[in-house]
Amino acid sequence: MPKRALISVSDKTGVVEFGRELAARGWELLSTGGTLSALRGGGVPATAVSDVTGFPEILEGRVKTLHPAIHGGLLARREPGHLAELAAYGLQPIDLVCVNLYPFRETVARGASFQEAVENIDIGGPAMLRAAAKNHAGVLVLVDPADYPLALADEVSGAERRRLAAKAFRHTADYDAAIADYLAGGETPSGFPERLTLRLSRVAEVRYGENPHQPGAVYRREGERGPVLDARLLSGKPMSFNNYADADAAWALAAELGGQEEGAVCVAVKHGNPCGVAVAGTVAEAWERARDADALSVFGGVVAVSRPLDLAGAQALRGTFLEVLVAPDVTPEAAALLAAKKPDLRVLVAAEDAAPSPLELRPLAGGFAAQERDRRTWDDLCPEVVTAREPSEEEWRDLRFAWAVVKHARSNAVALARGGMTVGLGAGAVSRIWAAERAVTNAGERARGAVLASEAFFPFDDVVRLAAGAGVTAILQPGGAKRDPEVIAAANDLGLSMVFTGSRHFRH
Repeated sequence: MPKRALISVSDKTGVVEFGRELAARGWELLSTGGTLSALRGGGVPATAVSDVTGFPEILEGRVKTLHPAIHGGLLARREPGHLAELAAYGLQPIDLVCVNLYPFRETVARGASFQEAVENIDIGGPAMLRAAAKNHAGVLVLVDPADYPLALADEVSGAERRRLAAKAFRHTADYDAAIADYLAGGETPSGFPERLTLRLSRVAEVRYGENPHQPGAVYRREGERGPVLDARLLSGKPMSFNNYADADAAWALAAELGGQEEGAVCVAVKHGNPCGVAVAGTVAEAWERARDADALSVFGGVVAVSRPLDLAGAQALRGTFLEVLVAPDVTPEAAALLAAKKPDLRVLVAAEDAAPSPLELRPLAGGFAAQERDRRTWDDLCPEVVTAREPSEEEWRDLRFAWAVVKHARSNAVALARGGMTVGLGAGAVSRIWAAERAVTNAGERARGAVLASEAFFPFDDVVRLAAGAGVTAILQPGGAKRDPEVIAAANDLGLSMVFTGSRHFRH
């Protein structure tokens, strides 16, 4: 008796060629609907499932494989008692199931109606996969075209069958989770469902995590793409755990500033925090200004630029040791130069079609805290000048620039900027005044004529007095503290401009 394979796939990649190879090896092929048509259209002999069950597809195809002739053939153990029982009812074993499911997630992603989404919930497919995977000792189960060659081997080991069974159960689990999340969407006023399922697939294995004694890996959330997660590595060593984290932070700020600034933006990040940010007419100039903002911290950092990296930009980078460079594109000349002169530098081209979820998760021991990603831009704010002196046009530009920087820095964060360049940064401090002191110290004489931005309000006037003493001329902060009148009075006494945004941007 020939071996029998049941093939019914939505993703028809390679299925005709796979069916042809099976048929050439003497397999009998069973199929349904569009897959049956594709096989026969490719000259591959295949039998309709309805001919096996003796029952037609009904309810517009909703019922076609839910039948003992199918599930008996899948679930029968390859032992005399079960095989005799199959034979008594005129049924035959099925030795291979090749199934992938209705495109539910793709249907939802393109904005289909609720009714169309529901019609793309597969019932028979998961049932067949689960049956085959349960009985994987006797039934080979395939959900991924990449695994088709395994079925053509002379023998498939028990360990490999078990791996494929686990893959099938994971496939159906992810599918069911996507359906559950869709049906539960908006079930609470906050938009956060009672149960949240994370569907993750490994993107990369890294040598270790944050430290060499911590194993690590990088995962993708199902159905999402990230600008760094899915970036093209043009040259350099494989990415590390910390490289991914810092590059993601650098690109996020470069992309936001790149959308509001007319020039090229360069962002340097070290340990998750910006350490040098600048805008200029060219990438080379922007890099040089960002580097000079804090040449000590930039060494060994991660850099992102908002415009394609050209040869001049690549030449400017040569003199500084960097771990990663992220750009929207890299010219061939620039790529060749960096590959030759900085072979260890990881050069990434950010993925254009990235669509990260608005949901942001923060790991906790035993769980996660969830929130909507901070997507508020400058254009969403209603800045209010609260002092007698209004900022000059140049100060407004620098305040807007500095606001984006502190939004992407770890709290407590304070940034000093002048002429489209950070001149002093204080981030990750446990005290607001300490963050400001660090920024002012970092700036030194460059603080004179600079502006200061804070991602949270001032409970006292100490930061205002510190800034004025260093030569800062304008301040931007959310406002909303009990002592706002005292803070405003201090700014007026010292001749500073102060702007309230009404919006905090803590980042922990």
